[in-house]
Amino acid sequence: MAKNKTLLKANTAKQDEFYTTYDAIQEELNYYEDQLKGKVILCNCDDPFESNFCKFFMRNFNYLKLKRLICTSYSGSSIVGTQLSLFDEYHELLTNSHGYVLDIHEIPMANGRGISDNDINWILHQKNIVKRLKGNGDFRSKECVNYLKQADIVVTNEPFSLFREYTKQLFNYHKQFLIIGNMNNITYKETFPLLKNNLMWLGINHGDMKFTVPNNYIPRKTRFWIDKNGQKWRSFGNICWFTNLDYEQRHEDLILYKSYSKKEYLKYDNFDAIEVSKVADIPMDYSGIMGVPITFLDKYNPDQFEIIGLDRYTVPKEKLVGGRLSINGKTKYARILIKNKKVQKIEN
Repeated sequence: MAKNKTLLKANTAKQDEFYTTYDAIQEELNYYEDQLKGKVILCNCDDPFESNFCKFFMRNFNYLKLKRLICTSYSGSSIVGTQLSLFDEYHELLTNSHGYVLDIHEIPMANGRGISDNDINWILHQKNIVKRLKGNGDFRSKECVNYLKQADIVVTNEPFSLFREYTKQLFNYHKQFLIIGNMNNITYKETFPLLKNNLMWLGINHGDMKFTVPNNYIPRKTRFWIDKNGQKWRSFGNICWFTNLDYEQRHEDLILYKSYSKKEYLKYDNFDAIEVSKVADIPMDYSGIMGVPITFLDKYNPDQFEIIGLDRYTVPKEKLVGGRLSINGKTKYARILIKNKKVQKIEN
């Protein structure tokens, strides 16, 4: 059994490497420029030579007036050394048997504005820029936690299977962050309270996102392809950014246009709340509790709505049907229970 568990973990790790495109990173990071300026940025799941997170912050290091950039890689990565023949500070060829760290405090600007990909490659090849870690580069290792303590903001695409453990560590060390995850993470018992209590929220971009994957990635029937250069790709339709960095759009009211009626908005069999199957159908004049899809969090304005809870963590278990709310005996998918704050204020 022990061997089987080890093999399962190893197999999961190999299928948990999704590399974010530069465009996707830039599209999201553009909204946080002011909060990034002058900060120590840590990308602690990112190979210095291959990661687009590392490339983005190197290219924009001076524009954002960063104080410091730290990027660490995990020794078990399948991608290290596969795309470029690179050497560490000992002038030994990089392999995936070691973790590595890029730790820089300044980047020269030859043209007075920024740096190109050629400039990045030149910088990375300078001695002592990328160093071999003593350990394997796991974000949970003592060595990497020490880097975490020195960081202001963590920005990365962490292993999806370790989302709960990863976010727990971020909160344990009181870090600001901007990370990528699956929208289903919203329903985790460890995650939802953070969203409910406005300790974490969704970023700007969400929905369909594509990632490059290592050569050893096992092909799938859907959302998988190989481009003309032989690069393997995988996409997901339910990806989102998680963050505790605030932004202006988060405080814009969701425009509501429908009025409440008993005929259209049915109450659940097992809880005193109405069913709203589409976020766009939230009534503008209902002051009670409403059940809405988890995609509501894409539009959630904490000044406009109050999150009461998630069905399975709010309604007594004995009242739920298969862990869910129901209408006329038919269960609904996960529902976030909310109230419209502004309707309550008017009525009071």
